[in-house]
Amino acid sequence: MTENSRWPELPYAAWKDTAATLQLWTQIVGKIRLTQTPWLNHSWHVTLYVDARGLTTGPMPHDGRTFQIDFDFIDHVLWVRASDGRFRQFMLKPMSVAEFYADLMIALKELDLSVKIRTMPCELAECMPFEADNVHASYDADAAHRFWRVLLATNHVFARFRTGFLGKSSPVHFFWGSFDLAVTRFSGRTAPRHPGGVPHLPNAVAAEAYSHEVSSAGFWPGSPGPVDYPAFYSYAYPAPEGFAGVPVKPAAAFFSKDLGEFILPYDAVRTARDPDAALLDFLKSTYEAAADLAKWDRTALECGFGEAGRPRPI
Repeated sequence: MTENSRWPELPYAAWKDTAATLQLWTQIVGKIRLTQTPWLNHSWHVTLYVDARGLTTGPMPHDGRTFQIDFDFIDHVLWVRASDGRFRQFMLKPMSVAEFYADLMIALKELDLSVKIRTMPCELAECMPFEADNVHASYDADAAHRFWRVLLATNHVFARFRTGFLGKSSPVHFFWGSFDLAVTRFSGRTAPRHPGGVPHLPNAVAAEAYSHEVSSAGFWPGSPGPVDYPAFYSYAYPAPEGFAGVPVKPAAAFFSKDLGEFILPYDAVRTARDPDAALLDFLKSTYEAAADLAKWDRTALECGFGEAGRPRPI
């Protein structure tokens, strides 16, 4: 596989309508996971995961059975599979959010999976209930496939970065509220209470998510606003004094005052001689900036990157 196919072009303007629709579809599926799984610190129980064909909820319990929901971005199918062997599927194609929601609820009912969700989207300032949304109805299959390929390549690098940390670290997971793939490291110390204020997200959820000091990095495909292009990001909460002024790698990375975080345009990674190394440089240098300025105990928290089939040396 060539680097161009691992890291394909993904210009936001060319698929922004599909991205907006797909974000809402993933929110519907994510809210089903939210209703079925016990709360896990920092909302880790609600996330989706990158897999070999798209995005998955992973297994969810339901009255003695287990089921999962998968977005297949190769054949462009949504699968609902239950542990008793029953399943339902429907094609991913141009359709409204309201139609997607109705089709998924019908599939669940036919599998005797009684699930009810709060139908107002999260983390979006301007939105409407899923069942009323006939505005967002785009699906460019090629763009969705390329988006998944970016997530797949990013997941690989994030997973390697995660192996270099002995302290508490999140899984590499996809947050459907903000529509980004993320990985987070924790210092182990508590943080000041987060002020909240995220659209359509209870302040208690934001406070719990940021209960402890973090250095967090991720990828998102872009959105209307100051970063209307795909990019990697990295931030610290709380941001230590001087964080914005620290030089980081690679050269294309910069600190966005609008967002309060470091940004690395996706195209700078995609076109690099070694995209994986360029992204890893960004992850390492921004984490080190946060950890050094906030005086994390790096000696106790860090280790070398893991190697396949070899135990970590002690």
